[in-house]
Amino acid sequence: MTKKIYLDYAATTPVDPRVKKAMEPYFTEKFGNTMSLHSFGQEAKVVLEESREVVADLINAKPSEIIFTGSATESNNLAIKGIALANKHKGKHIIISSIEHPCVLESSQWLKTQGFNITKAGVDKYGRVDPENIAKTIREDTILVSIIHASNEIGTIQPIEKIGKICKEKRVLFHTDAAQSFGKIPINVNKMNIDLLTASSHKMYGPKGAALLFIRDGVKIEPILHGGGQESGLRSSTINVPAIIGFAKACEIAQKEMGKEGERLTKLRNKLIKQVLKIKGSHLNGPPSHKSTDGQSHPTKRLPNNANFRFDFIEGESMVIQLDLKGIAASTGSACSSIKLEPSHVLLAIGLKPEQAHGSLRISLGKWTTEKEINYLLKVLPKIVKQLRSISPFGK
Repeated sequence: MTKKIYLDYAATTPVDPRVKKAMEPYFTEKFGNTMSLHSFGQEAKVVLEESREVVADLINAKPSEIIFTGSATESNNLAIKGIALANKHKGKHIIISSIEHPCVLESSQWLKTQGFNITKAGVDKYGRVDPENIAKTIREDTILVSIIHASNEIGTIQPIEKIGKICKEKRVLFHTDAAQSFGKIPINVNKMNIDLLTASSHKMYGPKGAALLFIRDGVKIEPILHGGGQESGLRSSTINVPAIIGFAKACEIAQKEMGKEGERLTKLRNKLIKQVLKIKGSHLNGPPSHKSTDGQSHPTKRLPNNANFRFDFIEGESMVIQLDLKGIAASTGSACSSIKLEPSHVLLAIGLKPEQAHGSLRISLGKWTTEKEINYLLKVLPKIVKQLRSISPFGK
């Protein structure tokens, strides 16, 4: 294959050409600062609010409930720390899951140094949080529950609506990190009883540098950036208008194409999973693609573009390097922590041993993934596994 094959869409996505086109005028022609009173600034302000409406519509929120930020990491920090600081008089107990993104884990760890109590809810072998466990874990001093909507590593989609309902009944705020699911599967913040939601542009064919935090009207939150008072005083910083324009365009496209694209990716993913599991000593991490081995549908669902495998006796890093030499880009897990030598905390949380977790390979598909590319991967992967096992010190 002379063309490079990109199968790491969970790490980041290329910008859709339609998004790029929508952004271009706001770099050189319509470059005003939204806080300026003159026509340049007001032009930027108008398009900012129009973008807010488009983004809000994708999750059935009000435009006033959308705060634009610079990244999902920033949004998650604002959600976790902002809610904790604003509500500490009510209690200092926060519940997260054991498979959260590092920015949620680290934010929670920082809060522990400030006197907060953090409970990590466990998951089953598919990476699923049990809503009943959340109900039992909530205490009188619990002020926030934060559960990732869909795992960035193993693709598990959590029962967010059930968890949200429990939180609402117990009058506890509920936040979800939807960076991986936003634009891929339908989200309705009202139906799902979500009080705060994080989403990111560069995971859905928009530019890097734009993200959002949905904050339900009436939810009190403390800003973590102080300055000029942009974004209703909750996120001071000069507004990145071109990136937000691109984010909104990506949302508009997702609104129209999500269903059909999801079906296409699901078929490709299922083919990939079925064929890879024919390799001796291969295993699927996370939930079954659509049916379990006995042919029954499984209640835990997987993102349409995610497939995470592990292979006995070989390391994921070696597979990634060998695939790259064959022109295929994949990963061993989260791009945010791939430089660390420790095994994935997500894979350990679902019960894998460290040596099993080290043998993982994440394949994430996207808008420009073709069946021809999947066929090429299926052609070279068995040979790579065989080659690496032949020189493995762990066994064959």
